[in-house]
Amino acid sequence: MPVITIKPAGVTVEAAAGSSLLEAILASGHVIGHKCDGNAECGTCHVFVHEGRKGLSKMHWAENAKLDGIVGVGSKSRLACQAMLKNEDITVELLGFASGM
Repeated sequence: MPVITIKPAGVTVEAAAGSSLLEAILASGHVIGHKCDGNAECGTCHVFVHEGRKGLSKMHWAENAKLDGIVGVGSKSRLACQAMLKNEDITVELLGFASGM
């Protein structure tokens, strides 16, 4: 099971491979926006993946298209609802405007 480190809190949580990063974050008890219920339509679950990006599924066109319209996107950006976990540990940063902080 991959271990997800959630920053800035520094909390770690184990998650099942094949589940989404959004599911893992919500299971940890953290608040993160997800208005479209995981359909890559709202962009509120935008996060930065600092370590272990190869531990996530490849980005598909719907995620890439949504990220293109979001302010503050960088090379580490992913939509948590679209990033599926593999068997590798990752470190993710919840962004203040997306995480209710």
